[in-house]
Amino acid sequence: MKAVVIGAGFSGLAAALRLRLAGLEVTVLDKQEAPGGKAIGWNGVPTGPTVLTLPAVPRMIFEALGAEPPNLQPVSPLTHYFWPDGRTFAPQQDLEATLAQLSREEAYHYRRLLEEAHRLYQGARGTFVQGPPPTITALGAYALRHGPSAHPLQSLPRLVASGPYLTPFFLRFATYLGANPYRAPAVLHNIAWVELGLGVYHLMGGMRGLADALYRLAVLRGVRFEFGVYAGGLELRKQQVVAARAGDTRYFADVFVSAVDRHFTLGMLDWPAPRYELGTSGMALLMRLSEAQPLAHQIYFSADYRSEWRELEAGRLSQDPTLYLHVDGDAAFLLVNTPNLRRLGEVSLEEYARFLLRRLQAIRPLPVRDWKSLSPQDYAFTAYQGALYGKAPHGLLGALRPGWRLGKLRNLVQVGGTVHPGGGVPLAMLSGWNGAAWLLRNVGEGR
Repeated sequence: MKAVVIGAGFSGLAAALRLRLAGLEVTVLDKQEAPGGKAIGWNGVPTGPTVLTLPAVPRMIFEALGAEPPNLQPVSPLTHYFWPDGRTFAPQQDLEATLAQLSREEAYHYRRLLEEAHRLYQGARGTFVQGPPPTITALGAYALRHGPSAHPLQSLPRLVASGPYLTPFFLRFATYLGANPYRAPAVLHNIAWVELGLGVYHLMGGMRGLADALYRLAVLRGVRFEFGVYAGGLELRKQQVVAARAGDTRYFADVFVSAVDRHFTLGMLDWPAPRYELGTSGMALLMRLSEAQPLAHQIYFSADYRSEWRELEAGRLSQDPTLYLHVDGDAAFLLVNTPNLRRLGEVSLEEYARFLLRRLQAIRPLPVRDWKSLSPQDYAFTAYQGALYGKAPHGLLGALRPGWRLGKLRNLVQVGGTVHPGGGVPLAMLSGWNGAAWLLRNVGEGR
């Protein structure tokens, strides 16, 4: 059997490896010139994820292919947090070392909310993370077992209210899925456990290094890659995809995996775009430094986190944004949240990039030698309307992501950060790996 995978990001690489493991002849198409999706980088600087959570996911994939997993090193302290009044906080894998930095009341809330995040993660992972997209039956079973304890009618801000410092600290984890944390459901608090409880990991070369390792493994196992190829359409015949079309070239196969933004796939099918609300985008600065700096992940909170999100909700760029800074040697990456292009008003993004650089230098001076900005328009190259994770995870059903299936098409699966189980490198990889396995079963059962 032949397979075509569209997209060579983390989900596409994982899907290609799963299909190749099953013995299929696999071709991967990508409009960029290298593997990695949003993590391709610029001049050695990352353009997206900077650390890895859930290291068991990439290890599982490498081991399934009989390969040695990359050397992932745990990072502790996990991240350094800074507030404008000078307060700092650096959570560590050692709980007692973390609590020692807090007041007695804050330590009580931190322990309470960490335990709550653990309970939410334990309850949700089988249904919303590790398994296939949940059916009505699976959701019903989840509701019977965990419904009340998942706080279905409670908002995230109400759940994590714990004072002026810890409240924004815990709220921020929901932004990892593209949420406005003040509109997120309480169940998204489980994301905090993934980082604070399970830890974060770093590898040489960052996430681009992981993408390159997956790519090398795929090539070694016989996967064929074609870069600089834009798959603009999918040809159908009797509820089946028969070919992916790139200009005048058609790629025929028995099964197809779309590992690009779900909206782009719908465009390839000439199907209407969904009406659901899109999540946030971002503005990034990629910086080369003249002097090497030690590895660091730092978050500089705005003076009023709620007001910052009111600005973004109104379609404006924040004038007091929370800054996320990743520094590793002579490379630095700065990211702030922005509205997606559907919501963003008329602004000068070049001027805003310079504003961010001035703001960073006032807070955390760096020896910047050269820099480049990535705007929501730039992110729109790989994310529809620049919405990094697709559907906004707001409201009662905010934790639900679109599934792998598109319409009644039997030999096409949609995977990646805009569908189940969600955004971020490990979840995108899980989506690609498990979605490809589902496709193999689905096609096999239909024969």
